[in-house]
Amino acid sequence: MRLERRQWSEQQAADEEVLRQRIDNHAGLCVGAFCPGTGEALASLFMKPVDLKDIRNASSWADCSAPSRGSAPAAPSRLFGISLTSVDPRAAASVFEFFWPYALKQGYREIYLGSPIPGLKRALADDPTLGVEDYVYSRREQWPRDAQLRYYYQKGFREIVAVLPNYFPHPQSLDYGVLLRGKVPLSRLGLLWKVMPFGLLQWVLGWIAGIDKKMPSRPAVRGGAGT
Repeated sequence: MRLERRQWSEQQAADEEVLRQRIDNHAGLCVGAFCPGTGEALASLFMKPVDLKDIRNASSWADCSAPSRGSAPAAPSRLFGISLTSVDPRAAASVFEFFWPYALKQGYREIYLGSPIPGLKRALADDPTLGVEDYVYSRREQWPRDAQLRYYYQKGFREIVAVLPNYFPHPQSLDYGVLLRGKVPLSRLGLLWKVMPFGLLQWVLGWIAGIDKKMPSRPAVRGGAGT
């Protein structure tokens, strides 16, 4: 809750009931990174399985993040990132590094998320003729112009699925949101990961990414009970 209140406004932040519901619904898809010295939460990621039709029909973050109606997909391959909150870029990176082997082991191939575009308000003030989608799709060299889209682009979320008005209360974004799709790294080799022992899978991914898991400065990461 302290992390939520530190990063989000009162209108944006989830309350205790909502956070508990997310964990109760999908404990294995809730991940946190914590300072190993103080135990302070530095990053959190909440996800849920999702059907493609639900993503296509969603018009707001509330639609995407709402508890799934009916039974969950029998063999889910897609996730929706309900919330990523971080006060430390290393902690956010640790959350993803920690979760990728679980995602591969469970057969997830894609992750969708909604991103604010905090540079939009200023960009339109500087150039009133600029369209919202023109801003979203614009590039500086090979990178998205908006800093938040650029951050997610570097994390592998490179496909823009939709640009949605009234997506989420965010004044700098004029309440617009961009629905992004990212592929779970190496998910095409799904059959291999399912039969590979989990410890070996973690080692392989760590070796591929060049991750030094013995670095003392790396935040400790904990997953939900399902992991």
